[in-house]
Amino acid sequence: MKQKVLFLCTGNACRSQMAEGWLKHLGGDRFEVYSAGIVAHGKNPRAIAVMKEAGVDISGQESEQLDMAMLNELDLLVTVCGHADESCPAVPVSCEKQHWPFDDPAKATGMEEEIMAEFCRVRDQIRKRIERFINK
Repeated sequence: MKQKVLFLCTGNACRSQMAEGWLKHLGGDRFEVYSAGIVAHGKNPRAIAVMKEAGVDISGQESEQLDMAMLNELDLLVTVCGHADESCPAVPVSCEKQHWPFDDPAKATGMEEEIMAEFCRVRDQIRKRIERFINK
């Protein structure tokens, strides 16, 4: 039976989208993977670009708001930012909750190459965390 995992962040635009993409890509058919936000801000084009650069296409994923009914079906809820961790509703006893904090690359400033470098840094951090999760 596949483990159902949801990645939750504030707007479901960057970090949770990347985490969903990495787990789908690296976890194969062992997981049923979703992402959502406390609100849905739409997907960040820079997140799509850096994931594509790494060989993972997340362009077809949706930016969705957390569906409270879905919590009852999950095995694991992973918050990837402090706001989502603090704003997350109570999860059912059957659902494990973990917090994997990542910096928000959408808050990066500077020249475009500096901003993209921050997106790549966070993308790579998320990949490493997903790999540790899969291998445990």
